[in-house]
Amino acid sequence: MFIIEEELKKLPKKPGVYIMRDKNDTVIYVGKAINLYNRVRHYFQKNNKTARIEKMVSLIDHFEYIVVGNEDEALILECNLIKKYRPRFNVLLKDDKTYLYIYVDVKSDYPGVFVTRKIRNDGSKYFGPYPSSSSAKEMIGFIKEKFQIRQCKRFRHQDRACLNYHIKKCLAPCVGYVSKEEYRKQIDQVILLLEGKIDKIQKELKADMERYAQNQEYEKAAEVRDRMLGIERVSEKQKMANISENNIDVIGLYQNEMTVCIEIFFIRGSKMIGREHYFFDDLKDMEKEEIIAGFIKQFYFDRSDLPNKVMLRYSLPDKEAIEKWLTDKAGRKVELKSPQKGEKLKFVEMAEMNSKITLENKLKDKTDILEELKEVLDLEELPLKIESFDISNISGNFIVAGMCVVQNGVLKKNLSRRFQIKTVFGQDDPRCMEEVVSRRLKHSLEEENGGFGKLPNLILADGGITQIRAIKNALAKYDLEDKIAVFGMVKDDKHSTRALINEEREEFEISEKLFHFITNLQDEVHKTAIEYHRKVRDREMTKSKLDTISGIGEKKRTELLKKFGSVKKIKEAKVEEIAEVKGINLKLAQKIKQEL
Repeated sequence: MFIIEEELKKLPKKPGVYIMRDKNDTVIYVGKAINLYNRVRHYFQKNNKTARIEKMVSLIDHFEYIVVGNEDEALILECNLIKKYRPRFNVLLKDDKTYLYIYVDVKSDYPGVFVTRKIRNDGSKYFGPYPSSSSAKEMIGFIKEKFQIRQCKRFRHQDRACLNYHIKKCLAPCVGYVSKEEYRKQIDQVILLLEGKIDKIQKELKADMERYAQNQEYEKAAEVRDRMLGIERVSEKQKMANISENNIDVIGLYQNEMTVCIEIFFIRGSKMIGREHYFFDDLKDMEKEEIIAGFIKQFYFDRSDLPNKVMLRYSLPDKEAIEKWLTDKAGRKVELKSPQKGEKLKFVEMAEMNSKITLENKLKDKTDILEELKEVLDLEELPLKIESFDISNISGNFIVAGMCVVQNGVLKKNLSRRFQIKTVFGQDDPRCMEEVVSRRLKHSLEEENGGFGKLPNLILADGGITQIRAIKNALAKYDLEDKIAVFGMVKDDKHSTRALINEEREEFEISEKLFHFITNLQDEVHKTAIEYHRKVRDREMTKSKLDTISGIGEKKRTELLKKFGSVKKIKEAKVEEIAEVKGINLKLAQKIKQEL
């Protein structure tokens, strides 16, 4: 038996990583510490803890730890374990995005320029990232058109030039129409362009243009002039005013009561080449420094193309360890900077302003919906958690229910739940609804931090008065009638949502936007119930046909279904085909065929 108080006494006063687990042995948090004894004990002391930490501690059933040599090793191990377990109380990136890079295979005799999502240690030069595929492809298109480099993926010598040469989009190195030296000069200028060294490349091109003009090669001079104008236009698209830094990422954070948004700008070669944003829910009582530190560890964990500097508002508590980790990954110095004034502070402020706008735009429609619901239904507070239920059966057989959840205005599919009816026999949807809602309420009342989470503010029944009253009966069992509002979603003759209705049959007109929101919820809960009903029905029907045949156990049934896919196909198969199944002899095959 794991006794937390006893295990806390055994903690070593050494650096390491601690892993918190719940009663199901699921990892719920991973952290690092310079001193495991002090850090882990801190969670269980009677001090002022945030609501989030209080909730986490209440779920800890046992913990383990790994001792390492120093804080740097602890940070690397922490990142690895977070990546592996994705614990619910760590800051987690919801999606693992990969970015586009432009690379030049400089080791080739006649290098090409291509787009990739992977950086390999192959000697090529990589430029990026380009979060927008359109911006990367636009740059590639410009380079191929203006510099006339080869467009084929694999270079090989040819007997004649392809179409790209004839339309002046390739210098045709494959047939020897350009020397290695002349072609390499083009590639060197492409690299200068991708590095952002515009002044240098324009100076070289101007000299080339003047030389061609003096030699009366006016067509070539015009080509170089057009290339210079094109480079100027492409450069202007990417430029940000007053950027003197060459290779930096800028991080901005904005937080409201429900969500955190982190915006990151990518600046390469003194140009803004792209940006990305990430959203995190349920972090309202976490310190901003902790959020950003967690973000940085995950964001740069799998990246090999790292900036020279990361600009951010806050000074992180484990700044030195993160800098060393990034420096080791990059093979050069990487710094975390928290500027206090000047242009660098303006970068951070710009990122923060954009994160605020991004978050407000994302949440505006959701907040408007909740505000409208609150006003239309005359609710006391915003319905931040809405649940809906639907019953599915065929003439009272295979009765199941589906439940869907909208949290902060967003349909959360991972919070959907399915129920098999246990106490109702025959077709009685209201009694089924009462049973399901009662069971659902009991879960939260017994364990608020369990799988069902907190109680909802609003329940929308997929049905009319009888369903509303059934739900109210369930609420009355736990004295919750005045705490959770209940309304029905009524449909018209075409089975489309018409309005919301209360127990007194009063209908509430809704806007088109709210209509789409409710219809989406209604469709989702109906789909959840129907899919589960089909699964239960198919399972029971399969069981009734195969499992009643003597000599057919679970293993043989599994083998039969693995080979044929369904009972119907077993029934259609020949006896000899059934006898080919592992464990089935000819006599048993004949019996199966006869029974089916």
